[in-house]
Amino acid sequence: MTEELLADCQTRLALDLLTNTWNAVVVHALRDGPMRPVELRKVIGGISGKMLTETLRRLERAGLVARRTYAEAPPRVEYALTEAGRGLLEPIDALGRWTERYADVVVEAQERAADPVYRPLVTP
Repeated sequence: MTEELLADCQTRLALDLLTNTWNAVVVHALRDGPMRPVELRKVIGGISGKMLTETLRRLERAGLVARRTYAEAPPRVEYALTEAGRGLLEPIDALGRWTERYADVVVEAQERAADPVYRPLVTP
């Protein structure tokens, strides 16, 4: 990654997709195949129906998720990862490995910084 991270560069596109709170969670939840929204909510937990709908629409607009509607009564809808969505699993997994290794370090640093008696070391 030798190019500058300009507002319109392609790397920023990926970072924007990964930094949205629910995007990576929904993509990860769809890794094993198509799911209906009600199934996704059960698997994910903590996401409202409205937020799930917004996230699925955002991912569909980005070409990461495909929506399939079945002509049944009542209508049934499933979501599945596209090829591009499946390609996003690798960096999501890499972030997961990083989190397993460094999350405690980050949390401890945040707790120290929030401590009113904490004084960061000043180095020359």
